[in-house]
Amino acid sequence: MEMREQNTDDNKKITTTEEKDVILRITGSFGKYQLWLCILIFINKFPVAFHQMAIIFLSPKVSYICTDTNTNNTCPCLNPSYDKTIFSTTMVSDFDLICSKKWLTSFAQTLFQLGTLIGSVLFGMAGDRFGRRIPLLVAVVLQVTMGIAAAFMPEYWSFTLVRFLIGASVGGTMVIGFVVVMEFVGTKYRDVVSALYQVPFNMGHMLLPVFSYFFRDFRHFQLSISIPTILLLCYFFLLPNSPRWLIAVKRTEESIHILERVAKVNGRPTEQIRTEVENHQKAIEKTQLKKGTLIDLVRTPNLRKNIMAMSFNWLTCSYCFYGVSQYVGQLSGNIFLNVAASASVTLLGTLLSIPLLKLFGRRTLVITFNFICACCLLILPMLSGGIGTVICASIGVVASFIVFVVVYLYCTELFPTVVRNAAVGFSSMMARVGSMIAPFVISLGDVAVWLPPLVFAILPLIAGFTTFLLPETKNCELMNTLEEGENFGKKSTSDKSIRI
Repeated sequence: MEMREQNTDDNKKITTTEEKDVILRITGSFGKYQLWLCILIFINKFPVAFHQMAIIFLSPKVSYICTDTNTNNTCPCLNPSYDKTIFSTTMVSDFDLICSKKWLTSFAQTLFQLGTLIGSVLFGMAGDRFGRRIPLLVAVVLQVTMGIAAAFMPEYWSFTLVRFLIGASVGGTMVIGFVVVMEFVGTKYRDVVSALYQVPFNMGHMLLPVFSYFFRDFRHFQLSISIPTILLLCYFFLLPNSPRWLIAVKRTEESIHILERVAKVNGRPTEQIRTEVENHQKAIEKTQLKKGTLIDLVRTPNLRKNIMAMSFNWLTCSYCFYGVSQYVGQLSGNIFLNVAASASVTLLGTLLSIPLLKLFGRRTLVITFNFICACCLLILPMLSGGIGTVICASIGVVASFIVFVVVYLYCTELFPTVVRNAAVGFSSMMARVGSMIAPFVISLGDVAVWLPPLVFAILPLIAGFTTFLLPETKNCELMNTLEEGENFGKKSTSDKSIRI
């Protein structure tokens, strides 16, 4: 059915959409069950933050004296004596990652992010093939076992390989966890919930300096951030499968059982659930859309332009957030306070993004905060250090993270149903590429101290201008077909046709 967008109240449009959605009609948009499920899934974002940001304290900046020549931080150095004033051992001191081996520190984090990329793809595919529950349980078990095992790895390569596997598990828990939440929550609440999904990550980031303060040995630190993930094993008993996925693969009886339980918890009627689900099953078997592929995203000019601009934004915000967050740990001053301050303002930024998403368009927010991030990073080399440097870098981090929050939702709205998973998956892959590059940019500080922030500033500046090419999606119905996706944004907003 074709429908022209009218100047009606947003809530009326959302209500109409949710009335058409059988799952939401049965369970409600957001009730006690969805609240409980959000809490259950959100806790896995704490270990995601622990492991993704751990490199800040696994390999902090460490000075040394070369005992052969009695000089500070010089190369080559056969017998370094490391400063243990702050940290008793780090990756750098334990594996002697200095001079010709200094690049291995950045390489370790790059491999971790490569693991996250591969895990996102493999577990995402497994989630479509085997359901959300089993792949998420596998990712959790992998994360618990490899996280603890990493603390006992005796040398660099075994430690890095295990961290690669931790990265794969992190990719799995992030992707599948987000999908599970989005498939249970109604349209009216998805923008708020998608932003709140990032809050536990911010809180986990804030907790890292606490762990590191009390565990100054990098192996003890690794163990301390891994043991709490054992709590996630409760998923074996508490995590439901997605009724949407069960209906899609014709496991109707299981989906009815889950939907009846959700409806009871939310205080909704259960008498007609079986009839509604069975009728819905028959309807989608007749009208099921042909699935699109990644090739379909680049086959036509408008979709090709949109996926290129969107994926570049994902690459940029990941590149800046992970890179500049790690860079903050290298700044002068107290490393624990620096990282805590950076994480705290990022949390404020995440909370700020909720009203911003309600008030402003997706494109406006992405452009604005890309430019704010770029400006802060361009100013950074002009500062002489101290608290001003930390504040400026922290604003850059929070701006890039707000972009991260927005593009999650923006990408979901910008592409039609048949290629939506492909678009989000490809954009997520590009985000991992950005986070893989970032550690090597930080190492440019050995060439010149002003170089890392300058190089970090270039991409958000380009991304801000690139986003002008994208159409606005706020208050638009989700598209279904490739034809709609190709035509979207070509017409004026006053004559926008959307299929539902």
